[in-house]
Amino acid sequence: MNGMLIAAGVTAAAVSAIHLTAGHVDTVRPLLASALAQVPKRTMHAVWHLVSADLVLAAAALIFLGLAQPEGTQLVGLLIGVYFAAYSGVFLVITLTFDGWTRLFRLPQWLLLLPISVLALLGSV
Repeated sequence: MNGMLIAAGVTAAAVSAIHLTAGHVDTVRPLLASALAQVPKRTMHAVWHLVSADLVLAAAALIFLGLAQPEGTQLVGLLIGVYFAAYSGVFLVITLTFDGWTRLFRLPQWLLLLPISVLALLGSV
């Protein structure tokens, strides 16, 4: 059993739940109610659902890897850790475009995604 990968998976599952609940209220509803043209609006709606699927599947994969530890666990854990680091980095860079001292918390997703990356990477060494 790999506790770090299980912790990464449980954290990813919690982030998935936050994404599906708070994200629907704070992001999806305003997006769908906006005057944005239908094609970009529906594209962004689809992207939101793709991220939802990605978060849920990553959580399941990390928990499975942590429990079963099949061959290739380290490589898959490493890849998942790297892509969560990339997700966190993208949100952090975009967050830094805000003005003011509170800018790091305007888009806090990077704070939620970073622990998944760290735990997955630690579980893969």
